[in-house]
Amino acid sequence: MTTDRPVSIQEPSMRFGTYMGIFWMFKFIFLPLGFSIPLLQLFFILCTLFVPILGYLYARKFRNTHCEGTISFSRAFLFTACMYIFAAMLTAVGHYIYFQFIDQGFLMDMYRQQLNEAKAMVQGELATSIDQIMIAFDTVAALTPIQLTFQLITQNVFYGILLSLPTGLLVMRYKK
Repeated sequence: MTTDRPVSIQEPSMRFGTYMGIFWMFKFIFLPLGFSIPLLQLFFILCTLFVPILGYLYARKFRNTHCEGTISFSRAFLFTACMYIFAAMLTAVGHYIYFQFIDQGFLMDMYRQQLNEAKAMVQGELATSIDQIMIAFDTVAALTPIQLTFQLITQNVFYGILLSLPTGLLVMRYKK
C-alpha cells in the first residue's frame, strides 16, 4: 500500500457487506423454522444480537488491514454504514425470493395465531393493545412481496446506520 493514495472504503465495505448479507440471509432461515422448532427461534435471536459484534469485528479488521491501525470516526462510520447498506441490498434478494416464492403468508399467519393465543389469555388494556398490533399485522400482510422487501431493506439500512454510530466510536483510533 502506498502512502500517497488514500485507501478506498468501497471495495472492503462491499466485501464485508457481502459476508454480513450472507450471514443475515442464513439467520433469516431460522425465523420461519423457529415456529416449528423453538430452539431455532432462540438461535435467530442470538444471531441477531451477534450482528453488531460482527460489524465491529469487520470494522476493526478494516482499520487494521487497510488503514494501518488508525482510522477517524467519520471514516469508520462511513465504512460501517456502507457495509450495512451493501448487506441490506444482498439480503433484500433473499427476502424477495422467500416472500415471493416460499412464504405464501406463513409468517403472518403464525404471528396472527400467536397474537390470538395471547389475546385469549389477557383482558383490559392489554387486549386492546393486542387488537392494535393485529391491525398492524393485517396491514403488513396486505403488502406485496416487493413492498415487503422494500420495507425490510429500509429497516435494515436504518438500523445499520444507527449501529454504525457506536461502532465508529469504538473502532476509531488516531496516531499517537
